[in-house]
Amino acid sequence: MSAPILIIGSGFGSYQLIKTIRRTDTQQPITVFTLDEGHDYNKPDLSHVFSNQQTSTDLIRQSAQEFAAQYNITLHALTRVDSIDSQQQRVWVNDVAYPYSQLVLATGAKTFVPTMQGDVSNKVITLNSLQEFASAQQQLHEAKRIMLIGAGLIGTEIAMDLSRSGKHVVVVDPSKGVMANMLPDLVASALQTKLTEAGVEFKFGQTVSALNQHESALCATLSSGKTHHVDCVISAAGLKPNVALASQTGLEVNNGIVVNQQLQTSVKHIYALGDCAEINGKVMSYLQPILLSANALAKTLLGQPTKLSLPAMLVKVKTPQMPIQLGGSTVKDVASWQVDIDANGCSVKAFNEQKQIIGFVVTQEHMNNTFPLLRALPANL
Repeated sequence: MSAPILIIGSGFGSYQLIKTIRRTDTQQPITVFTLDEGHDYNKPDLSHVFSNQQTSTDLIRQSAQEFAAQYNITLHALTRVDSIDSQQQRVWVNDVAYPYSQLVLATGAKTFVPTMQGDVSNKVITLNSLQEFASAQQQLHEAKRIMLIGAGLIGTEIAMDLSRSGKHVVVVDPSKGVMANMLPDLVASALQTKLTEAGVEFKFGQTVSALNQHESALCATLSSGKTHHVDCVISAAGLKPNVALASQTGLEVNNGIVVNQQLQTSVKHIYALGDCAEINGKVMSYLQPILLSANALAKTLLGQPTKLSLPAMLVKVKTPQMPIQLGGSTVKDVASWQVDIDANGCSVKAFNEQKQIIGFVVTQEHMNNTFPLLRALPANL
């Protein structure tokens, strides 16, 4: 029997890859090692667990055991891979060697937690996985006052959801406004107004400098010197790809694990997929590029080398009080805007110096403009 395809990680990319392989080949041996329990769940659901009053168990679509049985894989849950021997094509786990024919690193990313002082600076909650939510859900359920670090896409989604579930939310971010790297000021300020009307408090141009226990609450000291007493602090300050194992193995690493258009790393027979992979200088932590990457990689692993191609892709912002969809470049490289706005929302086109459309944002009842605008954008890859 040939050595298996071995996958490290059990997130969306890993499980999408397995499902795609199994549509073509039901017998190819596949082994998965994962640090978590290995359940199949939809990670974007973490952005609205509070208003939906869901527990971590509610999010599980298929248990790890059910998934392993249905897709005929060997699953090692709650297991850390210690090292990779790329010469001998094997990984080491607790002094046992496991051979591979092809290795896929789907090690994901972890939430960036800014450095801060204080005696409970290690108590900052992150919500980038089912396991992280499970360990914090009781504390979050009981909390009435929550501080959120980060006003980017995920931070904004979580802030609205927490507010909708009746929590008082304070958002701290060093930037000038919500989703500053993704939205033009016109849309960002409208979204910020909606959140403020819902009771969300914003502290822009600031960071959390210290987090200390104060009686039964946490006392967060901001860079301005002002303090806030809250029940818990969540970081949604961006993602850092998990590249330690790749670096230790000698793979080329930049922000993520550098791969070519076939998702191959700098070492033969080793591939990277998902939040940990850097494609054409970008780490793309959205479902659509990961789905397309998994579909292409499945063909390559089954002997049909396939280059990844990425069309212009849509990002849906899960902010129900002000639905937003966007695509392309919406802040960077934008030379001019064309805005169509009315009482029911807006459609915003972004143009470069050559007057070519490079991005768009649509909100609320302008959603029927989404796909014509998406088709007008250049491909990503």
